[in-house]
Amino acid sequence: MEILANVLVALVALLHAYILVMEMFLWQKKPGMSFHGLDAEMARRTASLAANQGLYNGFLAAGLVWGLIADDPTGHRAQIFFLSCVIVAGVYGAATANRRILVAQALPGALALAAVLVAG
Repeated sequence: MEILANVLVALVALLHAYILVMEMFLWQKKPGMSFHGLDAEMARRTASLAANQGLYNGFLAAGLVWGLIADDPTGHRAQIFFLSCVIVAGVYGAATANRRILVAQALPGALALAAVLVAG
């Protein structure tokens, strides 16, 4: 179960690293605009907001990687904390921005958290 938990945590970290790239570096380019359904003008006007969001996603990814490489109990506790942050951010994003965030962000975080807790 520990291997499954580590794989799921790594996938969530990769997801948030991907979001960082999309929001910080590709927001005003075709991949970023199509990912979020924006036109060029809206992407230009919201680029600084997106970069800020991307930075926060990078912190989540970094915290999850730290949780994977740190010795226990620190690593285990870091995984629980950062996965909880992912879930809260996903629920909040689904409630305030786009419901698909619940499935794209909160659900993977919740599955990884459940695996981490079961793996103990």
